[in-house]
Amino acid sequence: MRGAEPRPYFFLSYAHTPRNDPKDKDPNLWVERFYRDLCAHVLQLTSLPAGVPAGFLDQQMQPGEGWQERLSESLAYCRVFVPLYSPRYFLSEQCGREWYAFSSRVVHNQAARSNGSQMSGIVPALWVPVPPRQLPQPAERLQFNHATFGDDYADEGFYGLIKLRYLRDQYERAVYLLAKRIVKVAEQTRMPEGDPHQDYASVPSAFGPPGRARQMEISVLACSHSDLPADRAPDCYGPAQRDWNPYHPKSSRPLADHAVDLVRNLDYQVRVGDFETEAERLLGSDRPTAPGLLLLDRWALDVPHRRELVRRLGEVGRPWISVMVPWNRDDPDSGRRESELRAVTEGALEPRSEQESGHRSHGGGVPTLEAFSQELPDAVKAAERHYAAHAETFPPRGEGGGIPRLLLDGVGYGSTSESVPPVHGKVHYKGGADDGEPSEGEDPSNDREP
Repeated sequence: MRGAEPRPYFFLSYAHTPRNDPKDKDPNLWVERFYRDLCAHVLQLTSLPAGVPAGFLDQQMQPGEGWQERLSESLAYCRVFVPLYSPRYFLSEQCGREWYAFSSRVVHNQAARSNGSQMSGIVPALWVPVPPRQLPQPAERLQFNHATFGDDYADEGFYGLIKLRYLRDQYERAVYLLAKRIVKVAEQTRMPEGDPHQDYASVPSAFGPPGRARQMEISVLACSHSDLPADRAPDCYGPAQRDWNPYHPKSSRPLADHAVDLVRNLDYQVRVGDFETEAERLLGSDRPTAPGLLLLDRWALDVPHRRELVRRLGEVGRPWISVMVPWNRDDPDSGRRESELRAVTEGALEPRSEQESGHRSHGGGVPTLEAFSQELPDAVKAAERHYAAHAETFPPRGEGGGIPRLLLDGVGYGSTSESVPPVHGKVHYKGGADDGEPSEGEDPSNDREP
């Protein structure tokens, strides 16, 4: 962090509400009021020294300050992430980036822990209640019971409590309980620091497009304890292929589990399987049923049958299956056969040298868990893009109508055999004024000022 700049205790992530009119007061002043109240409680509940901020809010940034750098630093060092739910929140790309940047630290924390603790470091708060069906996968998985802060809070959110005078006591109680929750999570969760110098503009959003949840298939082609090469130690393997943990001992759990958490944080529903077992389904279909991600262990290619499967993947044209090749150079066994196994892998995947043939890890493989986490969003994005280009489409049922055509006096359904002379000059369309609904008036309950 720059100089001795203090690190925030929590990060408040919220979606900005735009002004309807330049003359209106900034509607985000109410968020700042709530933030100040929350900070005051956190300071009372902790022993933070003077000068250490209880929280971070982007409204506190100074003019001329590099906002991307400051956001990256705060997300890398804060102890708790507090997303302020609202209908706008899950449509905001910036909020989605903030969520993903912090949740990536959560995933790495889980990878390094062996006690199975699932403390996420994320404490959601309601600004405006959001129906459960509108929550993306990362938020839905939190399963946070907002009613524990009071029924009025669950029904109205902090915006309703702060705006309605008769709910003032409920507002004070809910803010205090939220502060207690933040402090409790901070004390029980010890996450590793993130990268304060990450390129914030390249961080993906944790929120996918609204609508049906996206699907992603993760497959593993790796050794297991029962089929290891004679010169391969068993430390990174387990009874099944999906138990493969190439970044042992830094990571305490299988790489597939780490990948699942990262992909879920990109708002996907994930299915995991063994590539060898499901190869005929994955390689035999003319059209994909979901984008895919293959985690490939080079040591598995000692078996001719597995080499043939990877060769088929490269040749049959399955660009919607991205291939990632971890290769931990700190592994004592890596140096002895690296050149040989790398050549075998590159030969099998050689048809993927063209960009449009699908994503694959290049060079000497993915050397660290951090590098794997950084490459995975690009691999997922490439698989999704190729899937969209190759997946079967399902047009709506029923007979189609005529094709709209540009007519002399407007847009209509003219005869397709009719010869229409060229139109010169401006085209004038028939129709009246905009019939949009009147804009909503000012909230009549606005009787409190921040």
